[in-house]
Amino acid sequence: MTSRQRISHVDTAWLRMDRPENLMQILGVMVFKGRVDAERFKRTVARRMLRYRRFRQIATEDADAWWWVDDPDFDIDAHVRHSFLPAPCGTHELQKFVAEMASTPLNPARARWEFNLVDMADDNSALVVRIHHAIGDGIALLGVIHSLTDDRAEAPEDGGLAVAARASTGKQGDLAGESDDNDAFWRLILEPLTDVAIASIRVGGHLWGQYLGLRDDPARLRDYARVAAAITQEVSKLALMPNDSPTRYKGKPGTVKRVAWSEPLPLSEIKAVGKILGCSVNDTLLASVAGALRSYLVAKGDNPGTSEIRAMVPVNLRAPDDIEDLGNRFGLVALELPIGIENPLARLYATRARMAALKGSYQAMLTFSLLGAAGMAPKFVEDQILNLLTSKTTAVMTNVPGSQQPRYFAGSEIDQQMVWVPQAGEIGMGVSILSYNGRVQFGLITDRTMVDDPEQIVSRFAVEFDKLLWLLLLEPWDRLSDPDAVAADLAGLARRLPTARSGA
Repeated sequence: MTSRQRISHVDTAWLRMDRPENLMQILGVMVFKGRVDAERFKRTVARRMLRYRRFRQIATEDADAWWWVDDPDFDIDAHVRHSFLPAPCGTHELQKFVAEMASTPLNPARARWEFNLVDMADDNSALVVRIHHAIGDGIALLGVIHSLTDDRAEAPEDGGLAVAARASTGKQGDLAGESDDNDAFWRLILEPLTDVAIASIRVGGHLWGQYLGLRDDPARLRDYARVAAAITQEVSKLALMPNDSPTRYKGKPGTVKRVAWSEPLPLSEIKAVGKILGCSVNDTLLASVAGALRSYLVAKGDNPGTSEIRAMVPVNLRAPDDIEDLGNRFGLVALELPIGIENPLARLYATRARMAALKGSYQAMLTFSLLGAAGMAPKFVEDQILNLLTSKTTAVMTNVPGSQQPRYFAGSEIDQQMVWVPQAGEIGMGVSILSYNGRVQFGLITDRTMVDDPEQIVSRFAVEFDKLLWLLLLEPWDRLSDPDAVAADLAGLARRLPTARSGA
């Protein structure tokens, strides 16, 4: 096995995207039931995680490229930390600790990841995970974390697995040696899409079939023009995208962050409400997020009016058998959240329509290819591409499916899980929706200069969902297709609902 591996173009882009005000690290939190055995925890991480070679490698640069290089001085103690939060210690104090970690850069002289096991004064433990985005995207890293956990407390420390150390180079990186410039260009744009085409979640679905057929019959070069035209159109859309509405959520970020998360909601309730209203779980959750953001602005004395804020949403482009491969294989689509719509039913239907429109878009494929191009280009060119993607965006939003059965880490049951992807450029807000063990949690990371109290937003998430739930309970279902028909009842309902749901 070679001592170094070339970093793919897309992963290089993420590696070079670090800024002091926005660090390119994926941030995760686990809250456990009871105290975790620290020594068993470290042994479990060492035995399972280090099977992935990437977590024992340093990112280095030479005149030609960036490389993953084995760290000859790797020490597990430099990556598995142990902290203690004294009394009084609760969710608020843990959130402050997580925010400090979010603002702390990973050491570039070591493998860029860190687990911090936090013992709290209430005899419970939590885990704060930081992994640089260049190592992998959220889907890949969730697979890694899942491999560290078990379905029962008494599982063996090594998991009973016979998994060889992985050496994921990323398929995109194999294109670096192409000699035909024209072919290299087309492969840069299209080849990454082919490797993950089968797994695409219907974004730009028609293009997959066209391109797969083109690979089988290279004589069909005329299809290149059709593909190029589609991509060119999406480039124009991105370049000409209007600015989203000015709100307190947008500004110049600093280096101090704030973190908050909600109490869990039953996933069964969300599914039931969405099914009756003809909306997906995603539609329902995103509309509730938009409502929480709107409600916070109103509480601060702002007038949302007809405001809309744009969120960049990662789209998984991995094949089903590609989940464990590290590296980044996702695109981004721009979703406009209708925070200017007061009626929660109208807001839900508007969100559904926008999500449906994105499913026929080429944006995810285009942004994936743009990131690959950015990783090949000089740093100042990458900065221009980054500005294009982030200057007209207020937030990054992720919706991640976790295990729907309880999981155990080093023998301790995981009670709650949250994860946030980094905010790039001058984006100052990250929104996270994660389902686990039949429940859904809403998490928020913000910049202190824009939102100093994100807990006031997350507390409104359940309230916005409850408005939809109460409509189902109080209104004849045949009226729910017309938001205007229930507008008066909604006004009265809003006055009776509490400002936050208590408990899970």
